[in-house]
Amino acid sequence: MISIRQLQYEPAEVKHGYTDTILRVDLSTKKINLTKLSPEFRDKYIGGRGYALKLIWDETTGLTRYDSPENILVMASGPLGNEPGFPGTGKFVVGTISPLTGTFIDSNVGGHFGPLLKLAGFDAIAVTGISKQDVVIVIDGDEGTISLVPSPIYMKEIDEGALSFGEALLKDMNGGGFSSSIAAVTAGKGALNARFGIINSLYYDKKRNRIRAKQAGRGGTGTVMRFKGLRAIVVRSSLPKANGNNAADFKTVRRIGSEFRKMLRKHDPEQLNLSSCGTTSLSEYMDKFHIFPVHNYQYGQSPNSSKLFAEVFFKKYFSKKVPDGCYFGCCLACAKGAEDVLLQRGPYAGRRVSVDGPEYETVAALSSMGIFNPHYVMEYNWYCDEYGLDSISTGVTISFLMECVQRGYLDADDIGYDLRFGDIDAADRLLHEIASGEGFGKIAGQGVARSKLWVARNYSARHGVPEEQVLAELNKFAMETKGLEFSMYVTKESLAQQGGYAFALKGPQHDEAWLIFIDQIHKELPTFEDKARALRWFPLIRTWFNATGLCKLPWIDVRHPEAAHTKEPVKNLPTLEYYVQYYNATVGTNKTLQDILNDSERLYVLQKLINLRQGKGTRESDRIPLRAIGPVYSNEYESRAEYYDEWLKEHAGSESIPDDPREKHRLLLKKRLEAFERLCDVVYEEKGFSQDGIPLPETVEKFGLMDERARQLLETYNVISYDNNMEEELLKTAGGVSR
Repeated sequence: MISIRQLQYEPAEVKHGYTDTILRVDLSTKKINLTKLSPEFRDKYIGGRGYALKLIWDETTGLTRYDSPENILVMASGPLGNEPGFPGTGKFVVGTISPLTGTFIDSNVGGHFGPLLKLAGFDAIAVTGISKQDVVIVIDGDEGTISLVPSPIYMKEIDEGALSFGEALLKDMNGGGFSSSIAAVTAGKGALNARFGIINSLYYDKKRNRIRAKQAGRGGTGTVMRFKGLRAIVVRSSLPKANGNNAADFKTVRRIGSEFRKMLRKHDPEQLNLSSCGTTSLSEYMDKFHIFPVHNYQYGQSPNSSKLFAEVFFKKYFSKKVPDGCYFGCCLACAKGAEDVLLQRGPYAGRRVSVDGPEYETVAALSSMGIFNPHYVMEYNWYCDEYGLDSISTGVTISFLMECVQRGYLDADDIGYDLRFGDIDAADRLLHEIASGEGFGKIAGQGVARSKLWVARNYSARHGVPEEQVLAELNKFAMETKGLEFSMYVTKESLAQQGGYAFALKGPQHDEAWLIFIDQIHKELPTFEDKARALRWFPLIRTWFNATGLCKLPWIDVRHPEAAHTKEPVKNLPTLEYYVQYYNATVGTNKTLQDILNDSERLYVLQKLINLRQGKGTRESDRIPLRAIGPVYSNEYESRAEYYDEWLKEHAGSESIPDDPREKHRLLLKKRLEAFERLCDVVYEEKGFSQDGIPLPETVEKFGLMDERARQLLETYNVISYDNNMEEELLKTAGGVSR
């Protein structure tokens, strides 16, 4: 390929987990630069999410939007990524300003791209500008070249698909074959036409002898990539991966990794059995505890749910002889896949394809649409990946629109066809319209937050009902917060998960908010105070994983047997100790778990400042739809009337419980809303925020973030410090146990 621009370079050596080098590419000017980082930078911002946050805080403004030339698309691993001797080190983060939320979004994704980028000499790549033609960035660590080339043209069906294009491109770049030393990220045509486009991380799986894909799925990262005219990034390095981080103490890394793998191999089969079934094993748990989203989260169970349980996918689709880690050395091996799946619908009907997945979230996206057909789950999974669409946002948006039909806010004349829960043909048609930007797909492709505005305007114009009145009703069941669609857990009965979604800085994504399992299934957060405390420490642990280049599943999804004998089993501290030792042995430090949490909290506060700057950082932005708190309509209430009546008896306090079911329903929602507001009060105080959810000056100063921009930002919100005695009073009034 003829290069538009090429730079010769000497790949920086990886030392103690870092190269201290960022690759900068400006697609508008076609400039390629290498930026060296100081040790102070990496010590303060760690890597991964931290690097993305710092770059976006420094180089964008409150006026930056997803389609602004100055918006930055950052891909960064972390110091602990790329170590086959320790499980789950293939992760990297994609960070940018989101087309959905208008503020910082990052998505954690696996595969080989992050590790190979580091071996090629870079802790991160940061892309700005907009190219007038589609281009590909090629980072060749073996040849010592960075090239900007025109996007190659293949046949139309290949050019439009993220997976098909990526496979063809990798073959081109590798002389017609595949290698584990070359990987790519791509986005498909759906990312051009919808706000929730994804980035596919493509890598060669020698055991399956094909290209596989993992997804940076949330918030529209692929949409940003395609808007910039960036079709793909390819990276190559043939350097050895064993001790690829050049750890400060590799003997300890190897020892700790070996101990951790033994624990995972022994106890995962006894628990979620991720190595056999992947995250589909969650479906049965979620249904049992009324957490499985059905009909746009109206219900948490269905008589048909068993059709989507792990056993079905294990027996019918998953290859049982192939260990499926998404990076070398991960014995959890949850990246399930299927071969020779016959597509029955859509433009590729009759084609046999390989499918990577499904993950639990994709399975539950179908139950939310009222679809319990496992084969269609596989088709939906493949098409979303091929088009480059987030299977979560796609499913939640279609589910919302289906309920709009159910409630009479939309009809077939508005859509062009009937769209009802359980109708596979209608859901499939809308999926392809979203990908192509045609028909009603133009509306649905905007996501829930913008679709509900269109529905409200349209219904108001046709029926003469004030638009504000219609929108108030739609807001009750439009499952989004901050502009991001909910990930796939019913939160009505878990106050902790309600808070997790509300306070999640990127929006209601399980990535930093997955408290549902420890709260509602393990029941390890029994008191109000337990829930409030967890809403402080849990996101900090998750944020740290996103900064260091690690997968979170080995920590949260496989409980160490010794955790039961600790003071806080819920934290799974014996496993966290593995991570602390791994970090210190790699980087050459002597940090404690609390030191690590402090480092993580710095990133958390910085992300909160970016949210404030972008207009999404106050208490109002943390509001969640009423359905996330309790049953909105009588059909939801009546489906579990006995349960809700018992709940009222326990929580009504001094208020008398009426006999009228409608009045009981109103009282239930009142009590649920009061509990949520009390939770906000206490958690904000726990985090060092004002009662409007804004970081206090001393909180910002504590983490060394009080520069002039932060000072001016806080001044616009007139934040003041808390009284030192406020925490005790808040916990008392909230019904918690004071310390």
